[in-house]
Amino acid sequence: MAAEDVSDPLLSGAFAPLRAEYDLADVPVEGDLPPALSGTLYRIGPNPRFPPLGPYNPLQGEGMIHAFRIGGGRVAYRNRWVRTRRWRLEDAAGRALFATGDPRLGDASVAGVDGQGAANTQMVFHAGRLLALEEGHPPFEVAPGTLDPIGPYDFGGALEGPMTAHPKLDPRTGEMVFFGNFPDRRFDGALALHMADAAGRLVRSARIAGPYPALVHDFAITARWVVFVVCPLTLSLERLRAGRPPVAWEPGRGSWLGLIPRAGGEASWRPAPPGMAWHTLNAFEADGAIHLDLCLQAAPAFPLADSGADSGAGSWADGATTPEADLRQRLYRWSFAPEGGEVATRRLSDEVCEYPRIDERFLGWPCRYGFLGAGGGPGTGDLLHRAIGVFDHAEGRMALWRAGPGQSVSEPVFAARPGSDREGDGWLLSVVYEAAEDRSWLGVFDAGAAEAGPIARADLPHRVPAGFHGIFVASRVGGR
Repeated sequence: MAAEDVSDPLLSGAFAPLRAEYDLADVPVEGDLPPALSGTLYRIGPNPRFPPLGPYNPLQGEGMIHAFRIGGGRVAYRNRWVRTRRWRLEDAAGRALFATGDPRLGDASVAGVDGQGAANTQMVFHAGRLLALEEGHPPFEVAPGTLDPIGPYDFGGALEGPMTAHPKLDPRTGEMVFFGNFPDRRFDGALALHMADAAGRLVRSARIAGPYPALVHDFAITARWVVFVVCPLTLSLERLRAGRPPVAWEPGRGSWLGLIPRAGGEASWRPAPPGMAWHTLNAFEADGAIHLDLCLQAAPAFPLADSGADSGAGSWADGATTPEADLRQRLYRWSFAPEGGEVATRRLSDEVCEYPRIDERFLGWPCRYGFLGAGGGPGTGDLLHRAIGVFDHAEGRMALWRAGPGQSVSEPVFAARPGSDREGDGWLLSVVYEAAEDRSWLGVFDAGAAEAGPIARADLPHRVPAGFHGIFVASRVGGR
C-alpha cells in the first residue's frame, strides 16, 4: 500500500483524511441549542479511502458526507463515504486504484473503468432525493437518514452527461436549474443547461455554445434569467498531449458574461470584467438591470499561458507564480442591462472572503445578507478560513466572528427559523476545527448576531476534514 504523504498540506492537519465511519446518537452540546432548530446539516468533501496514487488532487478525492441531525435540543452525527463504483473497487482491493492527480498513474486493473467520480463537492435535496454532486459525472443518490448508497441518478435516463456541483433551487417555483460542463466530451466550450420541475422531472435540456472551453464551477439565476460567468481558466487536450498543463490561465481570452432566458431561447454573450470567479452569492433583477454578486480574484493559482498555447507551443511563463495579492478573493457586484452593454462593477467589501451563501428562500431575488468564509484562503498564506462574515447590503459592511487561535471554520450554512419569513431570521451552522486537539465541533450562530460567537456547540471526538460545501435540510422536508 502507498504511504500517506504527510508533507502534503492537503493531506495533513485540518485536511487529513478520516479513516473511520461513526454513528454518534447523542453528541455533547454546550450552550443553548435553539429548540426550534430541527433538521440536518450535510457537509461533504474529499476524504481518500487509502493513501493516493501519485500527486494528490483534492478535487478528485473520494467524497465523505458528515450529517449532523439536530432536533429536540440534541445533536446526532453520522459520517459515510459515498460508495461509488470507484470506492467499492478500492475498498475490495484494500488500496487506491484511481489516481487523483494524473489519471495515467492509475492501477492497470481499472484502466478504462468509469469509477462514477468522486461525488465530493456539494449536496442537494430536491423532490425527496438527496444527491451528492461533483463536476464530471451525474449525481450519486444516498438515503437521507442513513446515508446508505442508492446509486447514480440520471433523472430516469433523461440526463445525459455530467451535472454541476451548484444547482439552483427556485424558492418560489420549486424548480431546480443546473448545468453540465463539457457535456459531450468535445471540450469545445459547450454547456448543457437543464431544468427539473418541483416533482423532480427533467423537463428541459439545451446545449449552450460558450466562448471557449473553460472550468465553469458556478452560475446564478434570477426570476427570468440564467447567468453564466466564463473566466479564462481553460482546459486543453492539446496541451495535455504536448506535455503541458491541461488546465491553464489564459487572460488574453478575457472573461465573458452569458444570459439565457429561463423560459427558453438563445444565449447572448458580452465581455465581463477580468478575473476569476469560482462562486456566486446571488443574482436578481431591479430597476431594469440584473445585479450579480460574486467572489472574484484577479487570477487563480494555475500555470500561465497565452491564447496561442493550445497547440502546446505558445508562450509560457514557466516557473512563474501568480502574485499573492492577485489570489485574494473579495465580494463584488456586477450590474448590467439584459439587452446588452457594459458591465458596471463595484467592490462591496475589502474583506478577503469566499464560499458565499444566502438565506436561500431569497435566491434569485433581492436579498440583504450574505454569509461567507473569511479571514484566510488564497492569497493570505493560509489554506483555511479563520472567520465567518455576514455582509449587510443595507449597511454596506461585513461583520466578522473571528475564530480563536488554531481554529478554522467551514462555509456557513443558513437554517431558517420555522414559521418566520423574515430574511436572515435563523441560524448559521459551521464546523469548527481545533488544531491543538485535532477534533471538530459544530457551531450554531444567531445569524443576526454572528459576530458575537456561537450560541451553542456540539463537540465531536474526532476531526471533520476541511471540505467544500454543505446544505441544511429542515425536518419538515425530510431532515430528521
